Amino acid sequence: MILFFRTPTNSVIATECSKELNSEDIKKLCWLYSDATVEVEENLKGWFIGPRREMITPWSTNAVEITQNMGLEGIRRIEEYFPVKDENADHDPMLQRMYHGLDQKIFDVNIKPQPIVYIENLEEYNEQEGLALSREEMDYLLKVEKDLGRKLTDSEVFGFAQINSEHCRHKIFGGTFIIDGQEMESSLFQMIKKTTQENPNKIISAYKDNVAFAEGPVVEQFAPKDHSTSDYFIIKDIKTVISLKAETHNFPTTVEPFNGASTGTGGEIRDRMGGGKGSWPIAGTAVYMTSYPRTDEGREWENILPVRKWLYQTPEQILIKASNGASDFGNKFGQPLICGSVLTFEHQENNEKYAYDKVIMLAGGVGYGTQRDCLKGSPEAGNKVVVMGGDNYRIGLGGGSVSSVETGRYSSGIELNAVQRANAEMQKRAYNVVRALCEEDENPIVSIHDHGSAGHVNCLSELVEDCGGLIHMDKLPIGDETLSAKEIIANESQERMGLLIDEKAIEHVQKIADRERSPMYVVGETTGDHRFAFEQADGVRPFDLAVDQMFGSSPKTYMVDKTVERHYENVSYDTAKLNEYIRQVLQLEAVACKDWLTNKVDRSVTGKIARQQCQGEIQLPLSDCGVVALDYQGKKGIATSLGHAPQAGLASPEAGSVLSVAEALTNIVWAPMAEGMTSLSLSANWMWPCRSQKGEDARLYSAVRALSDFCCSIGVNVPTGKDSLSMTQQYPDGQKIIAPGTVIVSAGGEVSDVRKVVSPVLVNDKNSSLYHIDFSFDEQRLGGSAFAQSLGKVGSDVPTVKNPEYFVDCFNAVQELINRGLVLAGHDISAGGLITTLLEMCFANKEGGMHINLHDICGGDIIKTLFAENPGVVIQVNDKHKEELAEVLEEYGVGYAKIGYSTPKERKLVIKKDDFVEEFDIDELRDVWYKTSYLLDRKQSMNGMAAERYKNYKAQPIEMKFNSDFTGKLSSYGLPVSEELRVKSEESNSKKDSDSEQTDSSLLTLNSSLPKAAIIREKGTNGEREMAYSLYLAGFDVKDVMMTDLISGRETLEDINMIVFCGGFSNSDVLGSAKGWAGAFLFNPKAKEALDKFYAREDTLSLGICNGCQLMVELNLINPEHEKRTAMLHNNSHKFESSFLGLDIPQNNSVMFGSLSGNKLGIWVAHGEGKFSLPMGEDAYNIVAKYSYAGYPGNPNGSDYNVAGICSSDGRHLAMMPHLERAIFPWQNAYYPADRKNDDVTPWIEAFVNARKWIEEKTK
Repeated sequence: MILFFRTPTNSVIATECSKELNSEDIKKLCWLYSDATVEVEENLKGWFIGPRREMITPWSTNAVEITQNMGLEGIRRIEEYFPVKDENADHDPMLQRMYHGLDQKIFDVNIKPQPIVYIENLEEYNEQEGLALSREEMDYLLKVEKDLGRKLTDSEVFGFAQINSEHCRHKIFGGTFIIDGQEMESSLFQMIKKTTQENPNKIISAYKDNVAFAEGPVVEQFAPKDHSTSDYFIIKDIKTVISLKAETHNFPTTVEPFNGASTGTGGEIRDRMGGGKGSWPIAGTAVYMTSYPRTDEGREWENILPVRKWLYQTPEQILIKASNGASDFGNKFGQPLICGSVLTFEHQENNEKYAYDKVIMLAGGVGYGTQRDCLKGSPEAGNKVVVMGGDNYRIGLGGGSVSSVETGRYSSGIELNAVQRANAEMQKRAYNVVRALCEEDENPIVSIHDHGSAGHVNCLSELVEDCGGLIHMDKLPIGDETLSAKEIIANESQERMGLLIDEKAIEHVQKIADRERSPMYVVGETTGDHRFAFEQADGVRPFDLAVDQMFGSSPKTYMVDKTVERHYENVSYDTAKLNEYIRQVLQLEAVACKDWLTNKVDRSVTGKIARQQCQGEIQLPLSDCGVVALDYQGKKGIATSLGHAPQAGLASPEAGSVLSVAEALTNIVWAPMAEGMTSLSLSANWMWPCRSQKGEDARLYSAVRALSDFCCSIGVNVPTGKDSLSMTQQYPDGQKIIAPGTVIVSAGGEVSDVRKVVSPVLVNDKNSSLYHIDFSFDEQRLGGSAFAQSLGKVGSDVPTVKNPEYFVDCFNAVQELINRGLVLAGHDISAGGLITTLLEMCFANKEGGMHINLHDICGGDIIKTLFAENPGVVIQVNDKHKEELAEVLEEYGVGYAKIGYSTPKERKLVIKKDDFVEEFDIDELRDVWYKTSYLLDRKQSMNGMAAERYKNYKAQPIEMKFNSDFTGKLSSYGLPVSEELRVKSEESNSKKDSDSEQTDSSLLTLNSSLPKAAIIREKGTNGEREMAYSLYLAGFDVKDVMMTDLISGRETLEDINMIVFCGGFSNSDVLGSAKGWAGAFLFNPKAKEALDKFYAREDTLSLGICNGCQLMVELNLINPEHEKRTAMLHNNSHKFESSFLGLDIPQNNSVMFGSLSGNKLGIWVAHGEGKFSLPMGEDAYNIVAKYSYAGYPGNPNGSDYNVAGICSSDGRHLAMMPHLERAIFPWQNAYYPADRKNDDVTPWIEAFVNARKWIEEKTK
């Protein structure tokens, strides 16, 4: 039966139950659904928008799990429906449908599991199912049939098509190219591999895993000692490897942008989870390339092609929804996105049309693991095959194959079947288990693989490829009982990992999985017979092939093409129109402000982010280099960056490849690499319209060869990458739009000191000068530039890097200057040219400008000088170091030109060159640059908040004010430096080991005199480690407590004096932030008893951050005495808000913040429901933190009285939305006073020290 609940907002929550619920159960549901009322009618009239009946949403999965955690049984599905006026209401047909009334059949799909089908006609089946099998592959399958002596099943053919699709097997990259009648000596893949053969540097694993690994530094691992129960954090040294990966999800993002980009992000994270025997993702990157969004009138460059009748979504919708999807997944999983890029492009010339109608969505990132675990083990007969994560649904079927052909070739039904669903919280649970196993002294994982394209058949077959294996289908989790054998085997439901585990370790792994609430299924075993089979409970095998029949003998691909010379008209211009040109270039999405992207994505989670996009007192997205620390010591780390140049690549594929690498490297040069250029590895992701027109495959070959040659010359390797070689969109009228051949280069490598990363923000120092260093050794050229694009041209005269050795000298010279501490600020020259570089260096400041004289730069053409995108940099150096600067650059043989100086008291950019003189209004041009962000932001921010942001962004600089006695030194708080901290940990750990036979939760009170704190987390929590370390640094012994520890009763909190409810997305914020978490406390007797007893004591403190703040408010733990309850509401913008902003600490009597009264501090916010609704007067609350500005975005959520945090009347229990635990070190802060760069810590550490001292006083 289905019960309908009407919420206070008038939506309807349909709840499917397998049995009748009693009145107490219905009462619980009414509470869960925010005081909803149950409808008496079994059928509701009217029009409603809701999810497609055949697709169980992740929202439903999480909602059902919440009810289970509340002790409710028999609830199968929960979905929400929204009433609308009529059938013409706007909705997303990919994910939703219109319902005329809601009845008891809204979840019926009228599908029965299809029987196993033996395929009689391969050709018909190939087209019918959209498998994209070639003639050669079908001939191969016919041979397999003959060898087997039977017809192949639908599962076998479908599975073979998926795992051998271009998407999975990269057949073109391994194929033979015949160009102009000559067979090429090397395949594309061989040319890429050559870079690592010639420049192995620190590479440990390349090409044979989902990620590449390079040797990393020794760092501290901060983790609980025992992951199978609540236990205390300890520190130990680990030898690391650094991972680099980038993935594209172009087809799914074109068809359904939110889920396409979301699952693309999730899949790439799983790739880094699945490296070796398991590893840890730490930070992400993203690139979006679409056709023009046409957000406003008067953007003449967007008229170069007529508007198409878009197949699925408009470019504007794709940009918004795709970035929402990618951001949403990272936010909920807990991966910060610290580097990104956008490009929009269309062009028509020579009777050819180019545009990103089939879009590019790249998700990349860096991570790390232990050197112990960086290589996969060898399977042995008897190993257990384990699936960790979510259920099987009719999701993503055929994604691998359909991605391999032109979008639009098949029916929308087939293409829609390839769309996936994303459940980041489920993936986080699976990750927590993998993380735990990798952090233990012995890792029981033999091998691990992500579930992605081709589902179980790809993932599990690769696990057992060297041995053979049998999968028991009755052991696989089934979320949809209508699935056929084929659909069970090959569906691409995400958020799952396949693991091969020693049988003896299964019980231990199950304990950890149960604790993390991560579904775990032992589904098979390795056999040693070199066959791979799926077997039903009745013994029938819908899939049964030899491993080498699946992988070993598929036909070789031949690419036959001829070279076609294409020429593009060079741009013509009038110097008198310079101001007009600048305004046009600054509005191109590739050049313009990206605040619309950064303001909705978490850039601080993990507490290890040393550099992300936003810089300066105004916090504008200007940095193209992302940096993470590998531990909380804040020294050793990883840098990452991106580069691409497809416009230049149209004119010259060779130059496009070289410029893509060069851009990635001039972006990353601002981080001090451990060993200079040789520290770096690259990922090359190739998106190309192969076979779309004559000459295109030859262009790809030239592009790959050029990239290989350049990388070999400069000493870097390309140990990983991906290809998507069907970048064509076909329309119903037969028109085809092809995307420009594109390579996106991601760079990554070890950083020697994350505190030395250089910012692009100009320092207002009158005694400093600006220098230009050209890396290209080429004449300034406008071909392929943003300037040319803004005038509707590409141009054949494109720049390149003429001398690779000189490029290396330039790179290493800048590195030397950074290591010596000589560079005050620095910015690369890329999209928009030198003029954009200079302006951007000024944008994030309230005051100051530049005076520039370009007489020392060769060439008399001011337009070329300002807009050419030859690789290079601009650096700012204090004049007292000018002689040392000259010595270093001369030592490296690098040319440079002094081009100007900072003007702290003049807010303008003055540019001179010979007789040319022009003044530019920095603030006016900043608004022009920001406008494109506003135009996109208004489509994602509600209630006029985009306009508010556009008005206020420049008027809300971060201001800081510290206590006069604050020294910034750990020693001033009596805190140990890192070595002393390590000794403390080891001594405490040694004492615990000696008492290890005791298992009672109060045992650890015997082992240390330190005050004890516990971080409390629920499934979906993602901010626990940085919080635990903040407490640990302040002198606490810190215990990791999961809700399952409390619910089971194995943890009682009796020995704990301080608890912290950590930030994240418990239950994915389904049914309201922290509602499900609160339900786990309220409706589980042991958890409720532990919490009640803790709050009844007088020697306890508590803190709730972000999601934990929402929990404390939901449980009414701050002001239980108030008649009118505080509530946490959605942000006024109705979107996730992420920023580094200012807080004022008013006079208050709280334990933690009392001593900080009067301070102004910088802090991170990252939340979607952070608005404090305070129904009483301001003086009724003990307010401990206020946003520094009343207006948005300084007040990011619209909280009453600008409140960011409140405290109980006795000062002991504090709830706040911002993340102080991510701002305790200066290097974590996105902005920090320049004169305090040598501080060990920020004033935020004082809050944790105050808590410890209070407890010591109370318990002595």
